[in-house]
Amino acid sequence: MSDPALRPARREDLMGLPADVAPRLLGAHLTTIVDDRVVVARLTEVEAYHGQGTGSVADLGSHARMGRTARNATMWGEPGHLYVYLSHGIHSCVNVVCGPEGVAGGILLRGAEIVEGADAAAARRPAARTVRDLARGPGRLGDAVGLRHPLHDGIDAIGGHARHGAVARLDLRVAPVAGIAAGPRVGVAGEAGTALFPWRFWIPGDPTVSSFRWGRGAAEAAVVQDGMPPVLD
Repeated sequence: MSDPALRPARREDLMGLPADVAPRLLGAHLTTIVDDRVVVARLTEVEAYHGQGTGSVADLGSHARMGRTARNATMWGEPGHLYVYLSHGIHSCVNVVCGPEGVAGGILLRGAEIVEGADAAAARRPAARTVRDLARGPGRLGDAVGLRHPLHDGIDAIGGHARHGAVARLDLRVAPVAGIAAGPRVGVAGEAGTALFPWRFWIPGDPTVSSFRWGRGAAEAAVVQDGMPPVLD
């Protein structure tokens, strides 16, 4: 039975700037079917990233900050596709592409609660000690939902077209989550990781939200901006 609190995401839902669209993904469900195993993740934490020429402020924390490359090509494509990239040569991280085609933007899925398919997620995440840790952090989330770089980079979460044996679907909440929190992005270097870019959004108090950590030079940049680092979750 479908959840009346959710509806299928449409491309027009994702046409705005990533920093504007990102809060709407909180509470959304990402469903994947990989190797015939279904996993449903309720999104609890996301981060917005703009590309070169996207919006009025240059985002030096973005993979697309220098323009289009073979690695970030999906970010420049049609909204609703998933940009799946490899982090530290190990972890596949998942982003929802947004903005008009030809304008780079992505929303990193940082944390989620696995609400269906916990057995499949746990099989992919044998190191997880608790259910809350199955998708707590972007690398863990990518593993839990079974999307891998480079096989699934570009998979369409709106049209539902299969890609290398996987299918993905994004369902948004009919009513946005109230009382969300916003702050600097996790682990982003320099000013791009400070309160100048409050582009991390999360559901306060949810146990699947990851811990904050400063990126290289970000804490020092925050001190220069405000005299002292901001209080973070």
